[in-house]
Amino acid sequence: MYAIIETGGKQYQVQAGDFLYIEKLDNEEGAEFTFENVLAVSNNGAFTAGTPYVEGASVSAKVLKQGKAKKITVFTYKAKKNEKRKLGHRQPYTKVEITAINV
Repeated sequence: MYAIIETGGKQYQVQAGDFLYIEKLDNEEGAEFTFENVLAVSNNGAFTAGTPYVEGASVSAKVLKQGKAKKITVFTYKAKKNEKRKLGHRQPYTKVEITAINV
């Protein structure tokens, strides 16, 4: 059994027991919550696609960690103009565990 959910402007295929790194959510570590935006559900070979979401379907999850990804370096310059800029960025994320798919 799997579901396709939408969160943070991205889509993820999930099963019970999966661990995901998704865009930052405003939930505390250890908190339980549900994803309501379920695009599709496959249950024992029966596939249901939503228009745009499947009615009555949700995915339960638990927040395991709030953190930041590794730093990336953003370097921009304009040739022959002595213009350059160096920046760093760390994208915040939320690590979640999928506990159940509710149909």
